[in-house]
Amino acid sequence: MANIKSMKKDLRRNAKKRAANQSTKASLKTLIKKVRKADEPAVATTNAALAQKALDKASQRGIIHKNQAARRTSRMMKAANAKAAAAK
Repeated sequence: MANIKSMKKDLRRNAKKRAANQSTKASLKTLIKKVRKADEPAVATTNAALAQKALDKASQRGIIHKNQAARRTSRMMKAANAKAAAAK
């Protein structure tokens, strides 16, 4: 445990940020899972748009790396497009 007052404050601040970041990462995983598990192509497309926005926002805030956001978006869109192609 830190002895310096400012370091104690930093530890509290870091704990809050870590909890918020973990929550955001979990919601990203849920949004992506909704796209992959969607039965209808229209639902998959709608969920993909929401997930893409959330991924971009998380990368802008520094929660995930921009390349990771791009990779996840690409894979998610590939899955959504495959569902749309299979429905036709």
